[in-house]
Amino acid sequence: MRRTFLLTMRHIRLEVAMRRSLVVALAVTILAGCATGPRYERPAVELPAAWKDAPAQGQSALGERWWSLYGDPVLDRLVAEGLERNRDLAIAAARIDEARAVLRITDAERLPAVDVTAQRDRTRSSARSSVPLPPGVPLTRNSNQATVNVSYELDLWGRLRSASDAARAELLATQSARQTVRIALVNQIVQSYHTLLALDRQVAVTQRTIEVRARDLELQRKRYDAGLIADFNLRQLEAEVAAARAQLPGIRQRRTAEEVALLTLLGRTPRAIVEEALAFADDRGQLPNDVVPEGLPSDLLLRRPDIVDVEQRLIATNARIAAARASLFPRIALTGYLGGESASLADLFTAPARIWQLAFGLAQPIFQGGRLRGEVQAAEAREQQAVAQYQKTVQTAFGEVREALSAQVRARETHAAENARVAALTETLRLARIRYENGLSSQLEVLDAERNLLQAELNRIDALRAQRAAVADLVRALGGGWQGELEEVTKR
Repeated sequence: MRRTFLLTMRHIRLEVAMRRSLVVALAVTILAGCATGPRYERPAVELPAAWKDAPAQGQSALGERWWSLYGDPVLDRLVAEGLERNRDLAIAAARIDEARAVLRITDAERLPAVDVTAQRDRTRSSARSSVPLPPGVPLTRNSNQATVNVSYELDLWGRLRSASDAARAELLATQSARQTVRIALVNQIVQSYHTLLALDRQVAVTQRTIEVRARDLELQRKRYDAGLIADFNLRQLEAEVAAARAQLPGIRQRRTAEEVALLTLLGRTPRAIVEEALAFADDRGQLPNDVVPEGLPSDLLLRRPDIVDVEQRLIATNARIAAARASLFPRIALTGYLGGESASLADLFTAPARIWQLAFGLAQPIFQGGRLRGEVQAAEAREQQAVAQYQKTVQTAFGEVREALSAQVRARETHAAENARVAALTETLRLARIRYENGLSSQLEVLDAERNLLQAELNRIDALRAQRAAVADLVRALGGGWQGELEEVTKR
């Protein structure tokens, strides 16, 4: 009977212990579930079904060196120099190194920390102390100690894991930010180079017009001296020559400003910016092929690095919510050391001198004055900001693509119209000269035709620059040269 009673009591105790274990395990599971942050889901965005104003024909498959579509080796050389020496790109690369180091730090916190300590000291106790030493104990003592220390935090609630996920997302965001800087840099170099070519052509056209008018002015002065024309006609010619000359300084000043901007983009030294001058061969005036968007509009969410940047930062803020919530739960730390301690250095690593310790620590926040709850709320508010920033960036991206597509088409139409205008005004000037030489019209008609032709030629040069710039702007809006890049971003 007594034996049966003891077995029953043991059975009851075992069952109670098992129930307690199950309760503890269930509590840990529930707490861990509560500590887990919200799962990331990409914010829903209503996307268009197709691109608007996209040309039917053109170049669609653009590689990383998309600027080669202009077929200009000088431009290729300038872009290569800018990518190698530009300071903004160097700053962006350094930020990637910083983010990579931060990720290494956060990942290291999830691993055990191991260090070695060694200590040697010699102490002397007082012979007149209020607590005298026992007889035979020397006043002077030596102590040597060497230990290997280990500490490790059990990441039951995912605090360290979430911090690591956030750091990794921020690294990807920084890499995308560098790609954004790279695309913008190439776009600026391309546009600045073509602006310089346009200004050089405008200078050449203006100088040619000045030379023609100056020759006409000399001829008319001889006619004036001979009494064949009135003073009024001569003054008109002088005013037209002066007007053409007045245009030249403004064009040259714009060229100087553009040259300084390009030299800065190329990363040239301050001395080179002041002393060097960029000279290019005559512009052949070739139009680049139109760029046709490749893929669905939804691909832009993966293609544009600025969208990838803000989405990765959104992922980081989402992970930081989980880290903030995990701070509400206990931190469990395991620590220990193994080593030796002895009065003699020779006995330090012997078996009798061995020392060790294993420790378990638990710290549960009880009262923090609302600080931890405030950190969770702040993390959630930052996530709301990141969502809004993501949606705004997507809106801006699609607006830029639509605007760039329209600008590409309209710029080509404008260039074609300016070409036709120049051809018509060239013939108008020829006929006006014939009529004037035969006495059928006044000199004023010739001057009007020359003035209109000069302005039309300047407009045609600017229309060519605008068409080249529109192509570059469209490539930038679509996320740069995307052949092969879309797959790389998707793998991240």
